[in-house]
Amino acid sequence: MALPPRHIQARKRFGQNFLTDDYIISQIVDAIGPKAGDHLVEIGPGHAALTRPVLERAGSLTAIELDRDLAEMLRHDPFLKGLNLIEGDALKIDYEKLPGSGELRVFGNLPYNITSPIIFHLLSQKGIKDMHFMLQKEVVERLAASPDSKDYGRLTVMAQYHAKVIPMLVVPNTAFFPRPKVTSAVVRLVPRVLDDEQRALAPFLNTVTVTAFSARRKTLRNALSKLFSSEQIEALGIKLTDRAENLSVEAYVKLAAVLKARKETE
Repeated sequence: MALPPRHIQARKRFGQNFLTDDYIISQIVDAIGPKAGDHLVEIGPGHAALTRPVLERAGSLTAIELDRDLAEMLRHDPFLKGLNLIEGDALKIDYEKLPGSGELRVFGNLPYNITSPIIFHLLSQKGIKDMHFMLQKEVVERLAASPDSKDYGRLTVMAQYHAKVIPMLVVPNTAFFPRPKVTSAVVRLVPRVLDDEQRALAPFLNTVTVTAFSARRKTLRNALSKLFSSEQIEALGIKLTDRAENLSVEAYVKLAAVLKARKETE
């Protein structure tokens, strides 16, 4: 059981929970599958529980750490040869400017309090090959959900528009120190190759999904009435009596395209 250094304390404001179970760590590294030549980027290396075994396989790694004390510890760790450390906020990094852009493989144990912002920031970037993240199990279930389920929502639609979502493994709370109250899971996100027009559609897709799921108990006739007429909705083959969770990602994309075309002609 790998333990964090005693002088490093988990900080609530950073949402820190350190991974300490060697068996789980090994499973996660196997899921990532690092190899020599990969352009790997770790978000929030913490006390290097994943960093060390990934470095052993890949030989080099870029890590982004916001906590000054942890960054200082990592910077002087003699067992982390090949580590390129960036001390900063993962939400403010331009990943397209990192070495290996176009083939970046991003991974990390993300703080639960900023999971969605980081994922959407990364999905908006070009040049990322795949991502492996440990998140709350319920968040992974939402990311991978299908229509007509309670887990299906805005996060689902936006994530699946940008990437293929593949749940990998469940991680019990006993694998962390301090122990969180929730179960975690590892998910693989493989970004889809979107052209400029498809990327330009994303803000409109966000508007449609926010509007629809903020009134998910209402029928689409009522939930989307501020954005579309009943005729516009029906013209896309969408039932007015359906609710937000009944629509496929493809249906939301069609609605977003109508909204985008209308805005462009105004």
